[in-house]
Amino acid sequence: MMKKISLILALLLWTACIPAQVKFADAATKGRAECVVEVTSRRFLHEENAEMRLPMASTTKILTAIIVIEDCDLSEVVTIPAAAAGTEGSSVYLKEGEEYSVQDLLYGLMLRSGNDCAVALALHHSESLREFAHEMTRRAERMGAEHSNFENPHGLPHEGHYTTARDLALIAAYAMQNKTFREIVSTNYYEPRGWKNKNKFLTAYEGASGIKTGFTTAAGRCLVTSAERQGMTLVSVLLNCPQTYERTEELLDELYGRYQMIPLLDASAPFDGYAVKRSFSYPLTKEELPEVRIEGITTMPLPETSGEVAGQVLISLGNRLIFSENLYIM
Repeated sequence: MMKKISLILALLLWTACIPAQVKFADAATKGRAECVVEVTSRRFLHEENAEMRLPMASTTKILTAIIVIEDCDLSEVVTIPAAAAGTEGSSVYLKEGEEYSVQDLLYGLMLRSGNDCAVALALHHSESLREFAHEMTRRAERMGAEHSNFENPHGLPHEGHYTTARDLALIAAYAMQNKTFREIVSTNYYEPRGWKNKNKFLTAYEGASGIKTGFTTAAGRCLVTSAERQGMTLVSVLLNCPQTYERTEELLDELYGRYQMIPLLDASAPFDGYAVKRSFSYPLTKEELPEVRIEGITTMPLPETSGEVAGQVLISLGNRLIFSENLYIM
């Protein structure tokens, strides 16, 4: 059975409140590579040179942080090794033999961009910078970032250390679904150590919730940001961009004006008499709304038993399948 979704009310309400579209600036203000993704659906809403391999400076630390958060006890105390003390570049000035919690070092990593924190955390996790870098590449691939290679935990220039705007967007979207990561990157000031967040976008843009700045001469200015508006979380990635904050604001304003997060399936309500276990929402433009279709395909088991799979619900945008989920007998 085919069922065309009814979204007339959503369309009317949305059309009434859509702001004027922002025109993109000239090419001189754009990043060498750009990508914007919606976090929960992983739909890419904007891409330009998004698959170009480029250095990414300290935005590397997004991956370092999420690996440590997932694998380590944040309350554990780390004795700072000599290899971490005095690491070149941005630093929180760790000294050999000092003691910091893993949590402290994560805040130093993401708020102050401490390269020394990155080394201390990598060695705590893997006991070897080389092994940690290998783990970074492995984990990135599992997040869908298949065109990146990591040679260090901080992003200082190194041959073979690169990513793409699309890969970095996928890594950041994955990280932003972790509560602890979100709490860290959205913090303006970490009182226990007196560290202020370097990311000025966090307080300059309505709904901003992170993530990480970066700069080296080789990589140029880089910025990965997240923002939450209208029930939609976007992650923006700019690599080698002369005006990162201005360009990010322009992109996000444009995309929040064009897209709205539309609920298409509600797990709390039956679908044509069957239960579904997952809700689904998707970012759509008003022009795309009529192209959304829901199809329920049933293959009834015999005998009928509550909880048995009865078929599938398929959601398509035009000719492209965007979601599928089992239907269950209630």
